[in-house]
Amino acid sequence: MDFEWDENKRQQTLLRRSIDFIDAILIWDDPFRQERIDNRNNYGEVRYQTIGKGSLGILFVAYTQRVYDAGKSVNRIISVRPANKKEMQEYDSRTFKKGVAS
Repeated sequence: MDFEWDENKRQQTLLRRSIDFIDAILIWDDPFRQERIDNRNNYGEVRYQTIGKGSLGILFVAYTQRVYDAGKSVNRIISVRPANKKEMQEYDSRTFKKGVAS
């Protein structure tokens, strides 16, 4: 699975939250990772919210999928932050994917 992001956004997140987008990729290895479609706005593309556990704890990641030449699919990370208390409870109870995007 391939990932990409805006480098300026990555640097801003490192400064503000001390989380690197590279660390966010690790949640895709979590067998209990959950995701849902973010349908709060019309973004012009399908956006996902996902939570999972990585080396920095439980993270909340917003991303979209892009398809390039020859059908190559890439996950484009939009943002990452620590999961909040409600999201952690949803992660633990495996109900995040059933929740409403926030």
